[in-house]
Amino acid sequence: MAIQVNKQFLDKGQVGAMIEWLASFGQTEKGGVTRLLYSPAWQKAQQALKEKMDQMKFQTYYDSVGNLFGRLPGTEPDEKTILTGSHIDTVIEGGKYDGAYGIIASFIAVSRLFEAYGYPKKTIEVVSLCEEEGSRFPLTFWGSRNMSGAYSLDRIKDINDADGIDFLHAMKSAGFDPGQYITPVRDDIDRFVEIHIEQGMVLEKNQNQVGIVSHIVGQRRYTIQVLGESNHAGTTPMHYRKDAVTAVSHMISYLTEKTKEMDKGLVATVGSLKVKPNVANVVAGEVEFSLDIRHHEESVIDQYCGEIFAEFARAATRQGMELFISQWMDVKPVKMDEQMGAWTRELAEKKNIRYQDMISGAGHDAQVFGDVCPTCLLFVPSQKGISHSPSEYTCPEDLEVGIDLLTEVLYKLAY
Repeated sequence: MAIQVNKQFLDKGQVGAMIEWLASFGQTEKGGVTRLLYSPAWQKAQQALKEKMDQMKFQTYYDSVGNLFGRLPGTEPDEKTILTGSHIDTVIEGGKYDGAYGIIASFIAVSRLFEAYGYPKKTIEVVSLCEEEGSRFPLTFWGSRNMSGAYSLDRIKDINDADGIDFLHAMKSAGFDPGQYITPVRDDIDRFVEIHIEQGMVLEKNQNQVGIVSHIVGQRRYTIQVLGESNHAGTTPMHYRKDAVTAVSHMISYLTEKTKEMDKGLVATVGSLKVKPNVANVVAGEVEFSLDIRHHEESVIDQYCGEIFAEFARAATRQGMELFISQWMDVKPVKMDEQMGAWTRELAEKKNIRYQDMISGAGHDAQVFGDVCPTCLLFVPSQKGISHSPSEYTCPEDLEVGIDLLTEVLYKLAY
């Protein structure tokens, strides 16, 4: 007997309508989206998605931290679950596609499979992960790291947002009472598939429709402080100065050139610079700057850090200054599953989809799941490479190609 489901949003071209629909929860005056963890906009978006999943006859439920699941039970109950989806939260004044597309694409793909083939052999669940960005609280991957077992309530004690609201209070106010917390750890996930906008310009530049990610880069972040000596700009000869700006200028130039020399996949960014006393007619006595380093091989990051920090120390010593290096992030590189990547390439070729292998320079929930189960991460193009902005855009045709390929992957995994 044919399965009767609500066919709204299943037709080709409806992905754009769903993107706009989901963006209405947290839409800003500038046309962006602000949907922070446990905020009213976040709550409304999760509830609206749940209702949409209910309409499609999915079995829906939340876990203790607010991850939302839409489940199609498999006909072979002893098999583990195929999980697909992305995150519902956004950065402040973010775009409509980051995270949201991965949830919508998974929902549409699984709905189409259900309409065409009925229940799968292996259970499929579409997940709307509660948080990935770290935009409200100084914590990332709250949703997926609870599922992997890396986080629990102990991790969020004494964490507040910019308004001083306690994490546990915000969680309870959104309907997820910490007193009722049951660990969301999952040991029944067979494979995880995430599709996401690229957030870069590589696919568009190469005129390819899909990126198949082989690795997600590791990230290290540091705060570097150089202490010299403040003095009068007019009366202090150049050869007597302990100018922290001059020392840091050399360090930034050195790290930039060393990045280019060492490996084309290596990137290093100085995004924040604080100068003291920051006065036009005073030699700067102190400079603090941030350093973000990314590569998909930890050995490359190790070598790079060793070389640049040795030069930083030499430069500080030469000029009689003090150097302090503080590391505050260390995320390991993660390799995506080779077999799933090979399957996806075969499916893309059969469908004449233009694809390329890629390394993700941004973090994604797939890197958390990649440590606990075979994982696949797919990209679709981002126009002009813009993301985390109201100008974020991917054309409907590219969105639909991604859904088509995702549907094929999920069919192979679950049917």
